[in-house]
Amino acid sequence: MDNTTLLYAGIYLAAVFISSLSQVLLKKAAGREYKNPLAQYLNPLVILAYTVFVGATLLCMLAYKEIPLSLGPVLEATSYLYVTFFGVTIFGEKLGRQKVLALALILAGIGIYALG
Repeated sequence: MDNTTLLYAGIYLAAVFISSLSQVLLKKAAGREYKNPLAQYLNPLVILAYTVFVGATLLCMLAYKEIPLSLGPVLEATSYLYVTFFGVTIFGEKLGRQKVLALALILAGIGIYALG
């Protein structure tokens, strides 16, 4: 890969990370009680999360101008790592044997793609 492709791959990875942060915001918002159903969707956390999603989508579109289409799903798979990390550190979720195995398989797939 040349330097331009690496730069845009980094932009794509940043977009995936930002999107994962937005999922954290949505999960935090879902854990709160609201006075009515409309307040569930029209609160600052949800609005911010969806705004961040739009920004991440725009970054992905920008990155696809340079990176190969086959690379996108591989980079997108890193979101499982981010979401798992946030789940464990922020929400206190347990990391069992199956999750560790699944993450290892994801990392192996990314590694195989990178070497091939």
